[in-house]
Amino acid sequence: MLHELRASKTARIVGTFSAVLLFGFSQTSTAAETCDRACLTGLLNQYVDAVVAHDHSKLPLADNVRVTEDSKDVKLGEGIWQSITAKGTFRHDYLDTKKQVAATHVHLLEGKIPVLYSVLLHVKDKKIAGIETLAQRVTPESRFQPTELGKPVNGMNDPVPAKSRQSRESMIRTALTYTEGLRIGNFTDAGTPFAPQAYRVENGVITAGDGCGRADCGLYSQNIILHPGVIASVAAVDEENGVVLLWMNFGYTGPAYGEGNALVTFEAFKVWGGQIQAINAFFRGLPLSTARYWPSLEPVAKLAR
Repeated sequence: MLHELRASKTARIVGTFSAVLLFGFSQTSTAAETCDRACLTGLLNQYVDAVVAHDHSKLPLADNVRVTEDSKDVKLGEGIWQSITAKGTFRHDYLDTKKQVAATHVHLLEGKIPVLYSVLLHVKDKKIAGIETLAQRVTPESRFQPTELGKPVNGMNDPVPAKSRQSRESMIRTALTYTEGLRIGNFTDAGTPFAPQAYRVENGVITAGDGCGRADCGLYSQNIILHPGVIASVAAVDEENGVVLLWMNFGYTGPAYGEGNALVTFEAFKVWGGQIQAINAFFRGLPLSTARYWPSLEPVAKLAR
């Protein structure tokens, strides 16, 4: 009888301990769950709405969230948070489920002034752990006066043909041929593989391809400034939608972007079938020394070989 009581007590203890372990495992699994595409899109929606409302109190933030604007550390709620008045008409999202980055090119407004806003949300455990932004205001004096903010960039949201999908590494390699073309001033010699219908939009203006409105709209034939010091960093790779988002500092090019300045951009490349199908960039001039201060998601030097 005593043996049976001890056995029963032991069984209850083991059962309770197992239940605790199971509960703990369940909690750990939940905490370790990652954001899927819908989740990442939802975080971007919340973030953009919070900026317009000037209220970040309801954002799901991790402890010690880091925030940068134009490669400078700022406090959440500072900078552009204080001046935005409304959402504009343009937005393209780039969702990296593997590395948990939700990125977007979004058009916002400061009164009547358009703001071309690049945002990267670095996500951990379904919370925003880092916020990286670049903001370009379009004034009447700006060289680029946007004409393409009322509709998506042609082809950028098109589904990738199943037979034409590339691996993540291959997508990055293809996008980096564009950086090499900038470096040597020639996309032909760089082997940059543009699709026949490819075109480029920069700050809301078609600058190459059909509809660019220039004397020469050819991606291969246009005169390209040499950018020998161009630096690239992988910001996000949307494997499902076939988009590579690169951060780039174009480096020293004389006075082309203002004395002492370089062009800094988040540039999105639609990539499939071994070709660049479309390009969308938001950029601004910043001091030549501007670095990203966020790590590249992939080793650029290795992949650029």
